[in-house]
Amino acid sequence: MSYLSWFEAHAAKHRQIVDKLLAQGFDQEAIIDYFDFENMCEHEPDFCPLYKEHRKCHDMEKLNCYLCACPNFRFNDEGFKTHEGITTFSHCSIDSKDGRQGRYGDAIHQDCSKCTVPHHRSYVQKHFDPDWKKIMKGCHN
Repeated sequence: MSYLSWFEAHAAKHRQIVDKLLAQGFDQEAIIDYFDFENMCEHEPDFCPLYKEHRKCHDMEKLNCYLCACPNFRFNDEGFKTHEGITTFSHCSIDSKDGRQGRYGDAIHQDCSKCTVPHHRSYVQKHFDPDWKKIMKGCHN
């Protein structure tokens, strides 16, 4: 699956949940609360494959899943650059100290597994928009 196909599929799932919550009268704070990991595992088990195992993607106590995928993640399915036969397909726009570039064969991808930046409630509140794609607009080109 390409980054872009995952991104579009995830945006559709996210939109469906947010539209449901808005129709029920949820405000911004209630929507953010709804995306708490524990609640999502219980009420939206198909949103993330890890929910079925009740496993978090990041090791943190209070994980908020509203920004599953990070607004600072940059991807290009064609690659950003190639050097000595190795293509970089993704990177972090803020060079998070907790992220790293991983080499997988002839490809380099951003590894965000140790970074928790977008999963803190305060970060979600600061960047909140009911349209996930607006928050994520800088991710792909």
